[in-house]
Amino acid sequence: MHSFGIRVFEKQKETAQDFGADTRPARRGQAGDRLRLTAAVLLTLAAGMPSGYAQQATVTTPTAKTASDLPAEPEPVLTEPLNLRASQRDFSKPAGSWLRNPIKVYLPTTVAGASFQNSPRLADLVRNGKIYLSLSDALALALENNYDIAISRYYMDLADLDILRAKAGQLLQGSGAIINTATQGGYTSTTSTGGGPGGIAGGSAAGQGGLTLTASGAGPAPENYIDPAVTSTIQLERSEQPQTSAFAPRSFQNTDQYNFTYNEGFVTGTSLAVGFNNARVTSSSEFQIYSPQLNSNFKATVTQHLLQGAGIWVNKRFVYQAINNRRITDSTFRQQILYTVNQVENIYWGLVNAYEDVQAKQRALEQTTKVSSDNRKQLEIGTMAPLDVLNADQSVASDKQALISAQSTLNYQQQIIKQAIARNLNDPALVAAAVIPTDRVSIEQIPEESQSVDELVQEAFKQSPVLEQAALTLKNWQISLRGAKNALLPTLDVYGFYAGTGIGGAQSPDCLNLFTGQSCPPNTYPSTSYPGTLSNMLDNSSPDKGIGFNVTIPIRNRPAQAQQAQALIEYRQAELHLEQLYTQIRISVVNSMFALTNDRAQVQASIAAKDYAEQSLDAEQKKLKLGASTSALVLGQQRSLALAEDTLLQANATYAKDRAALYQTLASTLQHYGIDLTDAATGNVKSAPVIPGLIPAKQGNEPSVTPPPTK
Repeated sequence: MHSFGIRVFEKQKETAQDFGADTRPARRGQAGDRLRLTAAVLLTLAAGMPSGYAQQATVTTPTAKTASDLPAEPEPVLTEPLNLRASQRDFSKPAGSWLRNPIKVYLPTTVAGASFQNSPRLADLVRNGKIYLSLSDALALALENNYDIAISRYYMDLADLDILRAKAGQLLQGSGAIINTATQGGYTSTTSTGGGPGGIAGGSAAGQGGLTLTASGAGPAPENYIDPAVTSTIQLERSEQPQTSAFAPRSFQNTDQYNFTYNEGFVTGTSLAVGFNNARVTSSSEFQIYSPQLNSNFKATVTQHLLQGAGIWVNKRFVYQAINNRRITDSTFRQQILYTVNQVENIYWGLVNAYEDVQAKQRALEQTTKVSSDNRKQLEIGTMAPLDVLNADQSVASDKQALISAQSTLNYQQQIIKQAIARNLNDPALVAAAVIPTDRVSIEQIPEESQSVDELVQEAFKQSPVLEQAALTLKNWQISLRGAKNALLPTLDVYGFYAGTGIGGAQSPDCLNLFTGQSCPPNTYPSTSYPGTLSNMLDNSSPDKGIGFNVTIPIRNRPAQAQQAQALIEYRQAELHLEQLYTQIRISVVNSMFALTNDRAQVQASIAAKDYAEQSLDAEQKKLKLGASTSALVLGQQRSLALAEDTLLQANATYAKDRAALYQTLASTLQHYGIDLTDAATGNVKSAPVIPGLIPAKQGNEPSVTPPPTK
């Protein structure tokens, strides 16, 4: 079992216990859980609750790694987050500061509108109504204009928003990053990442409707820290009470309330609630001393989780997962670039193949047309049989049909390459412009072909974005597993509060002395202003203070047990998926190397066959001029040459595509071509890619292509 995903975030200073790296820390973690549970039972007994209500939960930790489990393969390159962004805005930070600009934080944010125009690079390649396109220009245009890449850029901002959300103690929603792969005639979604609570999650089979609830993000909800909330209630009430007895005559009362509450959570699992209530009551009741009467009181309550939800790690675990998801999104964007570059390269070589196929079909038609013309001349002078003329005419018709088919294929390939490198195809001139590929593949041996398969496999392991994403996903599942273990614990909170009350106002003119039955003499009750009322509230003259405990012990605790078990099972699935990826990548590298070796041999054999067919045709044509051959034999040699040319074209295209596929499997395309991820993220390619292993196309007559309809 490979263990590289277990050490993704060493900078977070996680202990070996957190990652199950040793059996002894795992036992210490279980012992700590038992001590916490024992403390909960003792506190329950002290509070007078039956001890039988406490239940000890069994916590299963991941199997400890031993020295024999260490992988032979190297760990993937898990560098610091790239923080790739398409714009200058960092969505992981709030839009404004409440202190500097308190209004801005309540206003909707803005996102720059998407551009639907082609980059200037495309217009620079158009000459005389034709697009002269090199592979380097095709890849640069794809990085600037391709819709798949443009859509992928927004996923990085969505991942940043999850970081912002997690910093406030909120649940994650996930970025939902999707890898789109270009295909002939369209694009297909192939991979999805960006898990997290509310996001696209993996690790289990889809249920009814394609939805599955996973244990991702399991555990107690974190405190709403960083972003405190102020709640205010202002109420003006006017009421009249009918007489109900001799001691309760009809009265009226005006009550004005001004109440404020401040709530804030802290990363330690602490919450603070401060209430400040004010009331101004005017009453005609004879039993009221003050009218208006001023009531002010406050109460501050601090609550601390001791078991479930206690600690910095538990309350910040979504922040750690959000950072992991941001790195997964960066890796997904790199994977999207690899896919798109590979697909554009495949489309380019398909265009080259179609272009050269049209040229070959034109040459074949010219040759058969010449043979047919010569046969007719010989028929006129009586040296050629009519059947030979008909045979030549049939070859001309067959070659014309082949040329028309090749031209249609070329037209289609041109539209496909335009779809991949252009963002706006509404310009009729762009649609009608022929695309002329200017690069051809060289069959010179690339450095990877001289390396052993094991060396290439190790390189793929180090650079594969798929392995990087799997390692980070495994880390997220470890975080979810720890959260689920914490949720097994009972709830034990300690809280303390302090409150004060102040009363003031002016003596009521309707005040009645119950002992004498007379009105209260003036100044019997001294008047107190609102500042004096606040002073009385704060001078500890009427305090209210205390401490208490809240205990909740689930009797059977089945939901938490099921959640923890599910998190552990899905963690095991992630481990297996990681190992599966190792096997798949190894097989892909081996297949790519075998395919490249076979392709090179096929190209060399096709070159030899084409040279032989050319020499055979030349010899047969010379024999025909000397009268030692027939036009039927010449036509047969021409068909053999055409077939050899087709085979060579296919072999070259297959070699070029398989070489690009090897680079993609090794995840080394960006390094080989000099593609900057930062430029790709912004869509502004400052320097065009440099593609090794290419040769310029031979100068010659360009094939005639019927422009496609523009309407």
